[in-house]
Amino acid sequence: MVLPTNLKHVATAQELTDLINEKENVMVCAGRMGPMCLPVYDSMKTLEESGDYDHIEFRDMLFDSPEAAIIRNLPECRSFMGLPFNVYYKNGKVVKATTSIQSMDMITLILDSEFAK
Repeated sequence: MVLPTNLKHVATAQELTDLINEKENVMVCAGRMGPMCLPVYDSMKTLEESGDYDHIEFRDMLFDSPEAAIIRNLPECRSFMGLPFNVYYKNGKVVKATTSIQSMDMITLILDSEFAK
């Protein structure tokens, strides 16, 4: 099962592992179709379509899927209480993780600092 967003989806832990090992820069938003998650998906889609972040892969993942344990159980996410879990990977490693609603400015600040061209 996948989220009904306009983003590309990650459905399994293996897909996520393959993605972060094959692509240098990846942002994954693990969430639901709720009020804290929807603005993050919208921002990610806007950034993806802008052309300014072509060097980053944007994906969503269904938080409630057993497969999303790969994100839920990350040490960086251990203290998170709200959705979504936003995880930024560079060269297969977590470089930043945030929780709860994120504004476009908050997301671009992370993208620009962690994934500068």
